Amino acid sequence: MDAAVSNKNPEISTPFISDADVAELASWPKAIAALADAYAKPIKPAMVPPRIMARGDGFWLRSLCAVSPSGDYMGCKLISASPKIKRASYLISLFDQRTMELAALVDGNRITDIRTAATAVVAVNAANPSGALRVGIIGSGALARGILTALLAVREVSLARVFSPTPASREKFAAAFQASHELAIEASDTPQAAIDGVDVVVCAARSRDESPVLLGEWLQPGMVVLSVGSTLPEQREVDVAAMARADLIIADMPEEVIHETGDSLQAIREGVDVEGKTVSLGDVMSGQAPARRSPQDIVLYKSVGGALQDVVTAEMLLREALATNTFAMLPTGIVTIDR
Repeated sequence: MDAAVSNKNPEISTPFISDADVAELASWPKAIAALADAYAKPIKPAMVPPRIMARGDGFWLRSLCAVSPSGDYMGCKLISASPKIKRASYLISLFDQRTMELAALVDGNRITDIRTAATAVVAVNAANPSGALRVGIIGSGALARGILTALLAVREVSLARVFSPTPASREKFAAAFQASHELAIEASDTPQAAIDGVDVVVCAARSRDESPVLLGEWLQPGMVVLSVGSTLPEQREVDVAAMARADLIIADMPEEVIHETGDSLQAIREGVDVEGKTVSLGDVMSGQAPARRSPQDIVLYKSVGGALQDVVTAEMLLREALATNTFAMLPTGIVTIDR
C-alpha cells in the first residue's frame, strides 16, 4: 500500500531546544514536580523498555526510550560517547503521542544531571516528607552540586557538610553554597564526619579503584541515603554492609539496580536479599509501597537513571520553551506518513 504524507505543508520545521535554552528554562521545582507526578501515574513495563547499546572500538551509542504517562509525548535519548577520547554528545527527540509527529529536538547535555538530582529529591520527599533536613554529602562534583541545589529549591536545609578527598574541592564546594544560598555548610575531613547525625546522605562519588566510598557501619537509624554514582556492574559506591543495613531499597529502575549495578551484585554474592527489600520508586509514589515502615528505618535510594526521567524532564522543558518562545526553529524536519 502506498504511503501518503499526512503533513501537507512543504515547509516542515522542528523546534530545537539548545543547551543554552535548557540552562535558561530549567527549574528545579518544576522538574521535581513533573517527575513526582509521572512516577505517581500507572507506568507499564512496556512504556520504559531496557536501554540498548551499540559498541564500536573505543566508543558506543546508547538509546533510552520511554512513553510519558502524561499522555503528551514519547521520546528517546541518544548518547554517543568515547572514553578513549573523552567526548560525548546527548540528543533527545520527542514525538507527539497523538499524531506521531516529531515535536522537538532537545540538547540533552544538562538533562542527565537535572533528572538525576530531581528524581533523588522526589525520593527524599517520599521518605522524609516534612521538616528541615540535615544533609551530609560525599562528593563535590556536578551531581553533588545538583542534588544539593535541587533540595534547597524545595526544602529547608538547616545544615550541610561535605567531604571530598581533595581539601581544596570540598572547601570550594562549601564556600560556593555559603555564598549562593547563605547555607550553613562545613567542609569535613572524613566521610564519617560529613554524615554523622544527618537525615540525608548524598553519595555522589566513586573512588578511582571502584572501592566503596560509603560504609554501612557509618549509617545511623532514620537516614535516607541517595546512591546515584554507581550504575554499572564494574562500579562500586556503597559497601555490602550498607546494602545489608538498608531496611528498604527504593530503585528508580529495579531490574537494572538489582542485576546490573556493582553494589547490588556484590551484596547478592555475599548473601544479602537485595531483591526482597527493593521496591520501585513508582510503587512508592503511587502508594502501592511505603517509603518507610518506621522512622528508624534506613532507606537507600539506588539510582541508575532511566528514560522515563529523561523524557519527562524534556517534555517539561518543551512546555516551558513553547510558553516563553525560548527555542530555535529548525527550517527542516521529518515527514509523518499515513500507513
